[in-house]
Amino acid sequence: MCDRKCAALPVQTYPSRPDEHNFQGFILIFPPHIRVHVSGENVAMEAVYTHGIWMAESLQERTRSQEKFWLVVTHIGDPKAAFLLVFPFTYFISKRAGVTVLWVAAVSEWLNLVFKWMLFGERPFWWIGESRLFVNKQPKVHQVSSTCETGPGSPSGHAMVSAAVWWVVVSSLGSFLYSRTHSVVLSAAPYLLYVVMLLAVGISRIFILAHFPHQVVAGSFTGLILGIVLSRRVPERRPLLFFFSLSVVLLLGALMLYAGLLQLGVDVTWSIALAKKWCSRAEWIRLETLPFSSLTRDCGALLGLGLAQYWKPGGWSLPWAPRALALAFSSMGLYHVNRLPLPVQPQGLFYGLFFVKFIMVPQIVMVLVPGLVHLVTHKKKKD
Repeated sequence: MCDRKCAALPVQTYPSRPDEHNFQGFILIFPPHIRVHVSGENVAMEAVYTHGIWMAESLQERTRSQEKFWLVVTHIGDPKAAFLLVFPFTYFISKRAGVTVLWVAAVSEWLNLVFKWMLFGERPFWWIGESRLFVNKQPKVHQVSSTCETGPGSPSGHAMVSAAVWWVVVSSLGSFLYSRTHSVVLSAAPYLLYVVMLLAVGISRIFILAHFPHQVVAGSFTGLILGIVLSRRVPERRPLLFFFSLSVVLLLGALMLYAGLLQLGVDVTWSIALAKKWCSRAEWIRLETLPFSSLTRDCGALLGLGLAQYWKPGGWSLPWAPRALALAFSSMGLYHVNRLPLPVQPQGLFYGLFFVKFIMVPQIVMVLVPGLVHLVTHKKKKD
């Protein structure tokens, strides 16, 4: 018997909306349980959400045998993968591309957090139960371990960060291929792969009930725009003070937005409560999916980038064989850093250590491992 709870969920009722009659004709930006709607807006969004649920049901029924594949794809599209996988891989091929990937990943994920706090998007896995629309016909869907993310759903962070980061990779690769071959067809191949990868990530997010289709589309287009814009403004060789100031500004900016929403009477943690309420298993709720985890990751990575460029301006120059060795050891180092268990209580300690963990990511990739490889290989050449 399947041990995952399917979508046959108990009916829940929304709290009353006392202000609904006093503000007819206006839309106030508040979470779903206190939002005020224009006539017809609620029905339109319900139709969009409902079609999204049936699409997820169809995907799960038709591609059930590919579930493991979709889980792998959704992990590849995780914003965390941009820091731990894409960044080291690109850095040891092209230092500038690697720095650009880290820069774009941090800023795009931070902006995604801001958008989510402002847009209050639903997620399919909790909307099925909260909507009260599926009493007579329950969709035949199930959750998986990656379903229960705790932030609001719009726009999709996986789609947005992947679109931004992978644009850096494919545009660099496309330019390189054209400079070597002068073939438009060959240089266009990375862009075709880019579209395929984004489609795969988007489908995987719909499959696991983490996002509705329109959230994936919004994230993809927003990420594409950010990738194009941010890749032209890479903070190379900036002083450490720039990165320290940027990290502080992003941290304080997010905290001020959070405090401002609280002052307006908005329960910013509304999505966390719904995720805990409707997730099939309590252990699938992870602290690293909370909005403040994304914030500390982004600020830590940017400060770490500044420190790495401060310790070793320009980075280490390595031939191709030592670069491959450095990539292998960097990947191993990041794997173990990522797996370091962090205390979940108090949460302030967790966020502080999470911040330090991502400060270490650029140090490992840009300074420590390549420096060690350079030392060993240079010594062998002398011998």
